[in-house]
Amino acid sequence: MNDVARVAGVGTMTVSRVLNGSANVTEETAKRVYRAIEKLGYRPNEMARALRSLKSRTIGLIVPYLFDPFFATCAHAVNTVAREHGYSVILTTSNEDPTTEYAEVQSMLQRHVEGLLIIPSDIRKSRISQSEFSGTHIVTLDRPVHDARIDSVQVQNQSGAKRAVHHLIQQHGHKRILFLGFNKNLYTVRSRFEGYRRAMLENHLEPDATFDCSSEEATAELIANQLQSKDPPTAFFTANNLTTRYALLALLESGIRVPEEVALIGFDDFELAEILHPTLTVVRQPASELGRVAANLLFDRIKRGEFPEEGNRVVLPVELVIRRSCGCKTRHGRVGA
Repeated sequence: MNDVARVAGVGTMTVSRVLNGSANVTEETAKRVYRAIEKLGYRPNEMARALRSLKSRTIGLIVPYLFDPFFATCAHAVNTVAREHGYSVILTTSNEDPTTEYAEVQSMLQRHVEGLLIIPSDIRKSRISQSEFSGTHIVTLDRPVHDARIDSVQVQNQSGAKRAVHHLIQQHGHKRILFLGFNKNLYTVRSRFEGYRRAMLENHLEPDATFDCSSEEATAELIANQLQSKDPPTAFFTANNLTTRYALLALLESGIRVPEEVALIGFDDFELAEILHPTLTVVRQPASELGRVAANLLFDRIKRGEFPEEGNRVVLPVELVIRRSCGCKTRHGRVGA
């Protein structure tokens, strides 16, 4: 700033006023300062600004991983809202590990973020509700934590799964429907399993689930064993994008025809779902809306500076998108969940 002031022929305080948009600087003086800035290639030190003002104009976003299109879509929506508010986003991943998540939260706070958006790794072990973070604005999305003070944005996991399984039973007559999941400790997987379980019991059917789809190999072996059993499933309900991908690959490599030999509905939509053969019936959750609503909640908290005893709990609707993998002949349809 001293260099800019010298080249522009003004004091350093004038340079500061120009950069901060003060009305006490004439237009001609401001032009001289900006010409000097351009000539010198000056860049403001945002960290120094943050230390002085206690406002970094950044927020932190922690997601489990980015190879799932759902999380990437959420992150994109958060970044869009942040830009609208004139903020930047620091993005990192927890790899579904509570210890890594805790370390990343601490790292974010050391960078003076003004708030955090988090998709918790394991709500039973998450440490983001500890007292050391009580002065930090935090909003969780997709999965809540056990802390009523923290805002959360979720979707209709249970009712969406229930709707999908009812469709397989009532529209296609399936009685042996296997639930496929990869991590029973995740809030979303447990909620979707509960929706599946209720649909089966309401139709006087026996629930059957596995949570061992942790890899392509494990899923392929599991599906092969199930289909070779004495009473094989005639349909699968997969708990998320990753499990759906593993199941589809296993069925394809085994030469199992969908839906002629086994039907399939997955929770969560993705771009290739409507161009696969067959097209994939899914429970679609509003990933962009999830990120947008959560980000707006966070900026509302930052603006108000509030830390209420009871936070907001928002639940967004999902929809059953009918394609062909469930056995329907229709090209495309939607049923609200």
